[in-house]
Amino acid sequence: MNEIAQLKETILKEYTRYTKDDRFAFSCHRQIQCFNRCCADVNIFLTPYDIIRMKKRLGLSSEEFLERYTFMPIEKNQKYPVVMLEMVDSNEKNCPFVSESKGCTIYEDRPWPCRMYPVGLASPRDGEANLREEFYFLMKESHCEGFAEQKEWTISEWMEDQGVEAYNEIGELFKEIALHKGFEESKTLSPQKMEMFFMVCYNVDVFRRFVFESRFLEMFEVDSETQERIREDDVELLKFGFQWLKFSLFGEKTMTVKPNVLEDKKRELSAKQKH
Repeated sequence: MNEIAQLKETILKEYTRYTKDDRFAFSCHRQIQCFNRCCADVNIFLTPYDIIRMKKRLGLSSEEFLERYTFMPIEKNQKYPVVMLEMVDSNEKNCPFVSESKGCTIYEDRPWPCRMYPVGLASPRDGEANLREEFYFLMKESHCEGFAEQKEWTISEWMEDQGVEAYNEIGELFKEIALHKGFEESKTLSPQKMEMFFMVCYNVDVFRRFVFESRFLEMFEVDSETQERIREDDVELLKFGFQWLKFSLFGEKTMTVKPNVLEDKKRELSAKQKH
């Protein structure tokens, strides 16, 4: 069992479970000795919305951001691509966006895991009913002095203070893809569908070119208002992309094929059957 899978199992079995109304004491600031230590030697999985916020903050395209700051771990039986933040190659494996004196240099656009810390969210599955029962937990690391502070929060207050709501809104839409029952019914995606998943979820600027510079709009009904939104707004494009993935990966009726395309397909099939 790899390190991440082992941690997940430990959380599900051993960690105290919190609801949004449960309270805890914690505060992080420059005056405590452990300031910035939680930003080193840590696995940070990036969500699609994380990448949009971070690449905009840095003035980069999604391609440039992914190439400079991320890597994709490959594991056995992996259902879909995941993206992780690449730590600086040093003994301490520091986050590339952390300054020793100033802390996080992209603080307003930091990723979801950084906003939530020290709160974690677990989504265990019921093996028979295929249901999830989410709960919160606290990551009490030995070096962290923040738990000795007197400031108290409920889990809900902490998330509001850290600006998690916008991240959770897109995160819930992403979960509809990542936890889709279709992944349970099929072992793995084909390489082509893996690339499609990666493009839509993480490489949003390439996905935009795919929509507007290929035959995509000739094949699918996309009204002019939607086209205008997704041409300029990365978040709207991502939401549109999630609908496309439901259609292309799982066969859901979330997109409408143009009538002439269907007719062409029928004629093509008919011609093949005659031969």
